[in-house]
Amino acid sequence: MLTAVVLAAVLGGAPAQPAAGLKLTNVRLTVGELGPTRDGNKVLPGDVLFIAFDADGMTINDQGIARYTIELEVTNAAGMRILPDPKEPKPKPREQADFVPLRGNKMPLRAFITAGLDQPAGTYTCKINVADLAGKTSAELSVKFEVVKRDFGIVAVYTTNDGKGEVSAPTTGQVGQSLFVNFSIVTFERDAKFKQPDVEFAFQLYEGANALLVNAKNEPTPVKDYQDAKSPTPVKETDAAFAKQFPLFMNRPGKFVLEITATDRVSKKTAVYKLPVTVTGPN
Repeated sequence: MLTAVVLAAVLGGAPAQPAAGLKLTNVRLTVGELGPTRDGNKVLPGDVLFIAFDADGMTINDQGIARYTIELEVTNAAGMRILPDPKEPKPKPREQADFVPLRGNKMPLRAFITAGLDQPAGTYTCKINVADLAGKTSAELSVKFEVVKRDFGIVAVYTTNDGKGEVSAPTTGQVGQSLFVNFSIVTFERDAKFKQPDVEFAFQLYEGANALLVNAKNEPTPVKDYQDAKSPTPVKETDAAFAKQFPLFMNRPGKFVLEITATDRVSKKTAVYKLPVTVTGPN
């Protein structure tokens, strides 16, 4: 099944001014809450799809308060509603009041959809409606995405400032910061003897104008190759996914790509994920 959550974040601008009508702009699919634009709109069962956009023209009053509602609906290719639960009455959108001390009239908003491991493959449409309660105006956007056939893979990639995986972070940082790359492994097989996953990981970083550091033979040369031999154990028999984390200390500026390779040594399947990371110098 699909589940969804709506998030809000504040962005400053000019002093408060009357809104000229609400528009939802800069719509994009992102890696995690604050990460870069996602490569395509296909998700594996078990993955998380973030939808980011700007509410441009949101009314923020003299006290710095924005009052609004967000309503989200997902339909399948046949146009049937699957989220919220079609068996239940459609819930009334919850009113939100955010303190925006920098004022202006633009707010970045985000919603994310989790595709359950039992989610049927197919094309889906997510419709998001935002209502500016003070400005008495609303706007809507639609995003199509595809859930592909269930398979072994690296999903739910997101970055945080903390090792607990609780404080979301962009994939851009300054020298001296630490970034934690979090992800999950889904649809793995278990070994016959211990009934545990047997997944080998390799983490490799590349640098350069094309995200690769090439040698004289024009071949990729790794900046660093870090091996993590196996998946953590034990993984409960009822768990169909498990989480991993890669710590990245940003010691020098540059544009990098972190390549994560996971190999299921039972099913002999391999999955690869590439995440761009930018490190800037000190101010």
